[in-house]
Amino acid sequence: FESTNIYCILGQFNLNGNQKTGDVILGGLFPVHFFTSVPDLSFISDPQQPTCHGFYELGFKLAQTMAFAIDEINSNSNLLPNVTLGYTLYDNCINLGIGFRAALSLASGQEEKIILDNTCIGNPPVLGIVGDSPSAHSIAISSILGLYRVPMVSYFSTCSCLSNHQKYPSFFRTIPSDVFQVRAMIHILKHFGWTWAGLLVSGDDYGLHAARSLQSELSLSGEGCLAYFAVLPWDKDTDELRRIVNVMKTSTARVVIVFAHESGMINLMEEVVRQNVTGLQWMASEAWTAAAVLQTPQLMPYLGGTLGIAIRHGEIPGLREFLLKTRPNLHHNNSYGNSMVNQFWEFTFQCRFAPAPPGWLEGGGAVCTGKEDLEKVDTEFLDISNLRPEYNVYKAVYAFAHSLDDMLRCMPGRGPFSEHSCAKLQSLEPWQLLYYLERVNFTTPFGDQVSFDENGDVVPIYDVMNWLWLPDGSTKVQNVGEIKGSVFRGEELILDEDKIFWNFKSRKPPRSVCSESCPPGTHMVRRKGEPKCCFDCIPCSEGKCTSCPEDFWSNPQRDHCVPKKTEFLSYHEPLGICLTATSLLGTFICAVVLGIFFYHRRTPIIRASNSELSFQLLLSLKLCFLCSLLFIGRPRLWTCQLRHAAFGISFVLCVSCILVKTMVVLAVFKASKPGGGAVLKWFGVMQQRGTVLFLTSIQAVICTAWLVSSSPVPHKNTQYHNDKIVYECAFGSTVGFSVLLGYIGMLAVLSFLIAFLARNLPDSFNEAKLITFSMLIFCAVWVAFVPVYVSSPGNRADAVEVFAILASSFGLLITLFGPKCYIIIMRPELNTKKAIMCRGTES
Repeated sequence: FESTNIYCILGQFNLNGNQKTGDVILGGLFPVHFFTSVPDLSFISDPQQPTCHGFYELGFKLAQTMAFAIDEINSNSNLLPNVTLGYTLYDNCINLGIGFRAALSLASGQEEKIILDNTCIGNPPVLGIVGDSPSAHSIAISSILGLYRVPMVSYFSTCSCLSNHQKYPSFFRTIPSDVFQVRAMIHILKHFGWTWAGLLVSGDDYGLHAARSLQSELSLSGEGCLAYFAVLPWDKDTDELRRIVNVMKTSTARVVIVFAHESGMINLMEEVVRQNVTGLQWMASEAWTAAAVLQTPQLMPYLGGTLGIAIRHGEIPGLREFLLKTRPNLHHNNSYGNSMVNQFWEFTFQCRFAPAPPGWLEGGGAVCTGKEDLEKVDTEFLDISNLRPEYNVYKAVYAFAHSLDDMLRCMPGRGPFSEHSCAKLQSLEPWQLLYYLERVNFTTPFGDQVSFDENGDVVPIYDVMNWLWLPDGSTKVQNVGEIKGSVFRGEELILDEDKIFWNFKSRKPPRSVCSESCPPGTHMVRRKGEPKCCFDCIPCSEGKCTSCPEDFWSNPQRDHCVPKKTEFLSYHEPLGICLTATSLLGTFICAVVLGIFFYHRRTPIIRASNSELSFQLLLSLKLCFLCSLLFIGRPRLWTCQLRHAAFGISFVLCVSCILVKTMVVLAVFKASKPGGGAVLKWFGVMQQRGTVLFLTSIQAVICTAWLVSSSPVPHKNTQYHNDKIVYECAFGSTVGFSVLLGYIGMLAVLSFLIAFLARNLPDSFNEAKLITFSMLIFCAVWVAFVPVYVSSPGNRADAVEVFAILASSFGLLITLFGPKCYIIIMRPELNTKKAIMCRGTES
């Protein structure tokens, strides 16, 4: 036995299946039957295999969709050329035990193998598995398959727990996670104002994880509360179902959210019909949104108007033609590879293949011939107008195909495996395909891009469906919107409310709240031991009232909120009108003085007082007067940002001109002394302009840094008065405002000191004295401004600042230009060189 190893399997499972040979085999797990009969496990004899019953047409259609996708890929010369895909498909009967048996059979094979050497060559039984359907199955199966890195792509498992790629490294899915589905549900609840709802879930991982996620999301968002929570039994437990329906009937919640499978809903609805529980708004998870078995005349009076989250629909050209080719195998009835098709045929045509069961023929039953015409049967199997889980199956198969194609196109020496090797068709390993599946990226013929994130999930998108009950008794599940996820915008819900059918007499969405909002004059008191959505409304006299919103104030009767009065320095109030008029007057006077100076610019008194700096000074004073207007009117973002910047730069420009003028006067005096002529070269016209520009640029930099780092913004202040909103500009940065004022003050003090030292110099034409006096007034105004501004509340602070701007501007204008204008206009005889020189000598 050294060179011969014999591997024997413990037993073979009796599974419904379908297969097709190929170079590479893909496995598939599909719910072809609803229910399972499990034999008594007494273990006194060889246990019998469980049997399945209740044929599920959609489940068989999913299996056939996988077969179609593989046939389509095999006929595509651009995808997997020279490679034939095969498949082995099994029925899981929506039973974990059967699904697990099927998965193990796919991964390890059902046949005994005798290997004649010590090397295992050839491909494994399957390279990957499409499935499973229920989340509980996928959790159990992928836990085992993950150990061997066998890739598994589910088309229907939505449990958020499966997004753990560390725990389930070989699991992927083409359907969004329940985390997104739960958030979609909450978006719909919020949209219609439903804050009070019941929650029913299946007792498996799918339902329990959804319940945990929904409760967590509701708690975090604060959008609503659960009136009740119940777990639906798997089997037909009549007592438990009766208890659950009694809770639903007595609850005030009109909205019922159900995360369950069709089989669980069938049992529940039988009890709902028996107790005649109407007037409920059902919200369906994707597991039963499109369940045709629930859209019957008996159930639609109860389920009509249901809103559901549905898998994204798609189109699969050629699928219907393929389905029409479905034919039973008459020679292998109920044998491996054909039982699923034969059972479908019997279900569709309500016949039995020979030999018929005992009593079938006696009861008038028909015998199947295999020649029945599918096109003449009204069956959901051939309906391709609403392909949802089928489209997910289609994408899952193509994900495997594209991954396999990428793997086989690997260039030798450039592969991702050890020593840059590539996988070989003759000895493919599932873990090699897993590498490429994680990186697959392709576009379906329908135009959807398919790729998996680091958790094995696809980009989430769902359709919102509505169950329409037509007057003729027929039903229709119509698309009324969609909700899709985005990395940047989060979830986005789009609903066409005009299309929604509401199964109520009002034909409007129901109200579902535990307690209505409290009326004016009352406040909310939580009910002890009940959710936060349930409360009583107590009159204000009996307790603490709810505060009005920030912009409102209680009326004298304290039963209604009224808008608060607003306050700011307005153009329409007397103070604002006076300040505006004064500002415009100062601007006008500056313009008149500028005109006088320009007209008399060649006279001695203008030329002697440095005409260029005088013109610059007058222009800067005009800006100072005009910037005060930015402090009047309702604060806006742009006025808050501009007012202090304009004020700071205008005054620095003004004071800089005065400082340079003072320095020029001092330089002229120095130059009049022996050997002092060299001093004047430092105070030429270009130097004067450059100095003014440099000093002003420093203030511009300070203002820019302030605006960029912490810009002033409009602020609604409610601290001054409870019944009044004061609109003001918040500094943003007190340091920025302090530096701005400090720089102006520094230049003003420097100008004052230099002018003061030069006040008695001869031939100064009294300019130094005028500058000294003007700077004294300027500094006095702003020294008084600071404490008054800090202590002035609301719009008075703006009025104080405007007053300080106007007062200092008028002070400079009058003291510096008043005497000169007086001589020019009233005493023109003094506007001569001789008179000026004499005055200079006298001084």
